[in-house]
Amino acid sequence: MGKMTVRALRAVLVVVLVGTVFVQAAMVWTLAGGRDPEDGSLPLTAFRVITILGMVSAQVALVCVWRLVAMVRRGTVFSHAAFRYVDGVIGAITAAALLWFAVTAVNAPGQRADPGVTVIMGGIGLAILGVALIVLVLRMLLAQAVARDVEAAQMKAELDEVI
Repeated sequence: MGKMTVRALRAVLVVVLVGTVFVQAAMVWTLAGGRDPEDGSLPLTAFRVITILGMVSAQVALVCVWRLVAMVRRGTVFSHAAFRYVDGVIGAITAAALLWFAVTAVNAPGQRADPGVTVIMGGIGLAILGVALIVLVLRMLLAQAVARDVEAAQMKAELDEVI
């Protein structure tokens, strides 16, 4: 991974992290002010809490990706330490999917006239879970690469003994 690629990715990660912190702060400030509509047409408090939690899941994923990029730059990504961060990304994406399903459930009563919206939202939740499954497959590929790296190191050590 080139230096420019790493810098660009880190810049994107910082911008997204700052954005999520801004959204969280705005949601907490709004919750503290208690500015839900008086007619009670939308359960905005639930949406705001879910948004805050969703930003936490995004922040966890961002930090894990940052750490993985650092490991790639150091050449240590093919180690058992990388699994912790990949698992963190999988967990954050899964949490985001569950939070999306919560948004769908909170929004569903208001969509009785048009249940297609709820079905589409459920489909989006399944797509988010699909991303978690893709990362899980990538984790399995990482496990195979780590196993092969360990095996290659053992073979090299045996060859060094013979020579």
